[in-house]
Amino acid sequence: MSTLSTALPADWREGHFALRVEGAEGPQAVALAKGRAFDMTPAFGTVSAWLNAEEPLGAIAARGEPLSLDAEALLAGTDPARLLAPFDLQALKACGVTYARSMLERVIEERCRGDATQAEAIRAEVRGIIGDELSALRPGSPEAMALKQNLVARGWWSQYLEVGIGPDAEIFTKAQPLSAVGGGARVGIHPSSAWNNPEPEVVLAIDARGRILGAALGNDVNLRDVEGRSALLLGRAKDNNAACAIGPAIRLFDEGFTLEDIRAAEIRLTIEGPEGFRLEESGKVGAISRDPTEIVDQAVNPHHQYPDGLALFLGTPFSPSKDRDAPGRGFTHHVGDVVSIASERLGALVNTVDRTDSCPPWRFGIGALMRNLAQRGLPRA
Repeated sequence: MSTLSTALPADWREGHFALRVEGAEGPQAVALAKGRAFDMTPAFGTVSAWLNAEEPLGAIAARGEPLSLDAEALLAGTDPARLLAPFDLQALKACGVTYARSMLERVIEERCRGDATQAEAIRAEVRGIIGDELSALRPGSPEAMALKQNLVARGWWSQYLEVGIGPDAEIFTKAQPLSAVGGGARVGIHPSSAWNNPEPEVVLAIDARGRILGAALGNDVNLRDVEGRSALLLGRAKDNNAACAIGPAIRLFDEGFTLEDIRAAEIRLTIEGPEGFRLEESGKVGAISRDPTEIVDQAVNPHHQYPDGLALFLGTPFSPSKDRDAPGRGFTHHVGDVVSIASERLGALVNTVDRTDSCPPWRFGIGALMRNLAQRGLPRA
């Protein structure tokens, strides 16, 4: 039987984690610290308030209430379906085309105008013109700008290349606060889409000061045909019911887990379809074109503030392209697909694909959370 303990990384007893669990009275913010479990809800009310404390790690022992169940029993007895996304009031932001591999796929989507049948031919044409040199370019560098001039002259410049190798990163709003689902939940694909995919990513936890506190895994579900028709349809392609999954927990930085572990991480994607289809791919976080600190500096600065903090998807190292329904048509989801996104130090985020209108509707927003906390006599800040 799957339990919460199987979702967390094997070394969870050595680290510090922030979780949200659906309790009997409402959402509960739980800390795991070196194998011990603490309830952070009485002191802070929300994960956002806890992580915006001056010292979030120190607050666990200073203000957390030890749970009556020890951590082993808590994890063994917690149904993964009760595990909420570990962010609550934080803004849900995402970066696009931060990897050369996924950048090329975006150019292909644009050239296809959302028609998956043209993808393989255009993929070969794009690689013939651009090659693999993009992976070695530093965005905004003189070399990148020289390549841009060459591609513009040849009629091959793209809005995706602009944010992929230009000076400014693409940072957009993936979804509304509290709308993300956690591990064990269903993720949604809009039924109007015939070409779509998961986007396995690392999600940084950032406080209101711009400090990177830790990371989780995320699935930035994407409708390739919708965004391929027009980049102005990004909201329709991205912000749909249950189309944002984060989990299983935020692993907080400590003496044994730092940003260097994120840079060195590998993300593994497994998709198992109801008809027996299976896909396995992996990618290195370190192949990213901009360092995570550079992206965070572009996201949080005097021009952009997030008083409740933010969750920041770093972008996907790859978009699955393995043929599924017919040769040359590439990959697209089927209802019932089981998607597993895993990384050694962050655990595993597992979700089942369904239609957006068949996934449970999102009704517990910020107002509902504030009323719930008030009814429970808990802090609301």
